[in-house]
Amino acid sequence: MYGLNEKEVKMLKALNTPRKIQDFLNKIPINFEEKGDTCFSPKMVLKKWKAHCIEGAMLAAVALRLNGKKPLVVDLTSVPEDFDHVICVFKEDGRWGAISKTNHAVLRYREPVYKNIRELVMSFFHEYFTDKGKKTLRSYSMPVDLSRFDKLNWVSSEEDVWFVPEHLAKVKHYNILTRSQIAKLRKADSTEINAGKIVEWKKKV
Repeated sequence: MYGLNEKEVKMLKALNTPRKIQDFLNKIPINFEEKGDTCFSPKMVLKKWKAHCIEGAMLAAVALRLNGKKPLVVDLTSVPEDFDHVICVFKEDGRWGAISKTNHAVLRYREPVYKNIRELVMSFFHEYFTDKGKKTLRSYSMPVDLSRFDKLNWVSSEEDVWFVPEHLAKVKHYNILTRSQIAKLRKADSTEINAGKIVEWKKKV
């Protein structure tokens, strides 16, 4: 199914709740891209057993799809000196939640308690800052259904699936701040910055 073998399908179908999917993602080591930028398909994430945010989001989307939900992702954009982030989103009882692959302590799973996508995105705002404390989250997309890429074999391609992030970069994004609001932002303080340095996976030297 979708180019996945029987073992892979069985494993992902067993992740039949967003919570189980998030717990599974947390077991996968972070992809530090030691040999250069990557955008692994979900099948290659399972094979190489490592993932960064968009790779984890796509794997989560496949697991949701195999359990009857739409494979939806949302793109969060930052300022040039920081990194964008991609989350897999889902809806339960009329509320939105998110599954997130990150190495940081805070940009993680969100319970399905948010009324809309903007409200969900804003739950990431205050903890989304650089090492110097600058708050950098600036815009977001509406959910993108990854099934649009089925003909490009996004689930099981052995080649990097760059067409996914390229599409996310082109879709309409919604600004979350005005220029005036940006100018008035308070930097994260030293306690917040130190807490933000907590990581799940340490890079091997």
